[in-house]
Amino acid sequence: MTFQEFLNIAFSPVNTILSVLLGLSVVYWLFTIITGLDIDVGIHSDLDVGTDTHVPDGHIHAPDHDASAWMHFLKFLNLDIVPITYFLTLSLLITWLGSFYLNYFVPMPTWLGLLILFPLMIIGMLLTKFILKPLNPFFKEINHKGEASYAFLGREGRLKSTIQDDKIGMMEVFIGSDPMTLMVRSQDGVKLEHGTYVMIVDEDPEKRLYYVQKSMRY
Repeated sequence: MTFQEFLNIAFSPVNTILSVLLGLSVVYWLFTIITGLDIDVGIHSDLDVGTDTHVPDGHIHAPDHDASAWMHFLKFLNLDIVPITYFLTLSLLITWLGSFYLNYFVPMPTWLGLLILFPLMIIGMLLTKFILKPLNPFFKEINHKGEASYAFLGREGRLKSTIQDDKIGMMEVFIGSDPMTLMVRSQDGVKLEHGTYVMIVDEDPEKRLYYVQKSMRY
């Protein structure tokens, strides 16, 4: 394969987006290695939802009782243990390699190549799960920065979703200048609206769940 052939396939209509995303991932990891800084990347939403997918240690955590198919799927991929940046980078690389070599050895119409991307992504995520599985004990012991977990009891922040009764929502707190998002539940079941400033008064370490009440300072 010549370099020109490599470029033609890597930046074909089918692979261009994957190639750009993979390039950005390389830049991200080079930046992390050179500077020692780790950009906290997670799935974040301001929608009024009852689950959380962005947490302070870079993992995705779902409470054990959550019946959401999406959250169970995330747990199936071990994203409650594996840092999401590791998982996304490796699954993107596997997907890109699969698409690249498939288009190289089996020329196909653009529409078919785009259609095949979806099963390739699923295969990439499943392979990533099994490749990273031996590292799960390591990821359980440290967070994505290799630091001890923060103590959040007594900290105050703003709700990113409305909570009431047993509903689980999201809360944003700042550790220094770093924003972090936690899964929270109302301490007394009282309704707390999106945007309300609250204080963490209790926690459930096993489920990474925190109980909050309205802050008296706001």
